[in-house]
Amino acid sequence: MTTLNPFHLAFPVHSLSKARDFYRDTLGCLEGRSSDEWVDFNFYGHQIVAHLVDGYGEAGDVNNVDGDDVPVRHFGIVLSMGEWLELSKKLKQTKVRFLVEPHIRFEGLAGEQATMFIKDCSGNALEFKAFKDQSRLFAK
Repeated sequence: MTTLNPFHLAFPVHSLSKARDFYRDTLGCLEGRSSDEWVDFNFYGHQIVAHLVDGYGEAGDVNNVDGDDVPVRHFGIVLSMGEWLELSKKLKQTKVRFLVEPHIRFEGLAGEQATMFIKDCSGNALEFKAFKDQSRLFAK
């Protein structure tokens, strides 16, 4: 069995205070180290770092995936189905605007998964997904 190591992802934001509001307060990510130009967050055990970039604008390219306009540049996490359902409910209650509403994609196929997309305060797209059978993560 392969040990899954935490990944590290750095991404641009236009406001660190708004990034804290979104990642810490909305998503519940614990804050780590920070400076006047960046802040670390614990994203489900992974290290993501919001870097302040003056004049940062969001990327808008999309591809069609199973009928949804999916942002080409995005990052996210594969959750358990229970965690995904809980987060979906929380985001709906906080009235987060979904790019792709929570739903099941590739239903009945090897890659069947729950998915939803949102944007952070700087326009970075995030996907949260869960598999009916997580052992099928890379199934063809």
